[in-house]
Amino acid sequence: MTDIPNSIASYRALALQVSCHAVNQASDRHAVQEIIHHTINRLAQQIAASIAFIGFDCRLIVLPEYFLTGFPMGEPLAVWGEKACIEMHGAEYEALSKIAQKHQIFLAGNAYELDPNFPGLYFQTCFVIDPSGAIVLRYRRLNSLFAPTPHDVWDKYLDCYGLEGVFPVAKTAIGNLAAVASEEILYPEVARCLTMRGAEIFLHSTSEVYNKNLTPKDAAKISRAVENMAYVVSANTAGLANSPIPIASVDGGSKIVDYRGIVLAETGAGESMAAFAEIDLTALRRDRRRPGLNNLLSRQRFELYAQSYSQSQFYPANTMLNQECDRQHFIQTQQQTIERLSQLGII
Repeated sequence: MTDIPNSIASYRALALQVSCHAVNQASDRHAVQEIIHHTINRLAQQIAASIAFIGFDCRLIVLPEYFLTGFPMGEPLAVWGEKACIEMHGAEYEALSKIAQKHQIFLAGNAYELDPNFPGLYFQTCFVIDPSGAIVLRYRRLNSLFAPTPHDVWDKYLDCYGLEGVFPVAKTAIGNLAAVASEEILYPEVARCLTMRGAEIFLHSTSEVYNKNLTPKDAAKISRAVENMAYVVSANTAGLANSPIPIASVDGGSKIVDYRGIVLAETGAGESMAAFAEIDLTALRRDRRRPGLNNLLSRQRFELYAQSYSQSQFYPANTMLNQECDRQHFIQTQQQTIERLSQLGII
């Protein structure tokens, strides 16, 4: 891989830890849009102040998971889609694009999104907006227990977007950016498939339990960084308001991990811009091209594993293709998968 022309050798990135104001109790789409509008206005001020503090070489800001709305709590798919999901070219993206343009930053985040190719469904989407205001990356979460994913409509999704649309990598002036959504940090295959396409920086929008002890997700962030020789910029929420869940259940621990697995910056609980650090593309690319024991990326033998993957079927594809499903579908499909794997003697 050659260096990208006009690339920025080093800059600062920020995992911006902000509170999420859930929209579940809002009465209709208009009320939800009011909440989202206030959230974006608040973010615009926080981003401006954070950049002023960190410095104008802050070129990348990652926001938490579903920061605009929170997550569905039992609402039928159609109800959540109609009330809380944003459109692919909607006003919310336009407002966020203006923030990216104003500050000349790459702005990444995560939202529930409608897609006209899949009426009746929605996807949890990670996005990146570049300094021109254009959306340069749109990744749909592939592993989710309670929301539709591209894998649930796999054949049609591939027809619409191809495999590169399933595992997109944006090659930009600040490096090759890829998104990993929340819990998917626990799935090494997702990050690996993105690395196969050149990913250098994983943008991890999450909303997770923070603990002073090492959690599985925190361990996974270090593992994904080391095994892929890539940065991980992980932004957690600073609490989930307007929800029956205690506010601070998902609060704290936003961090930046470098390609050696070293945590460069980490924040505690509460809204914070403390998780910022330098992204050194020159050093990362130098290490990726240096022969030796530590160059794990160049030592991968994927052919060893390909047949085992191709012959195995765990969670099935296409279970939501051309049929209406309620929320029970997700847990029922998982239960059927567990039963089948048990009968096969796998688990």
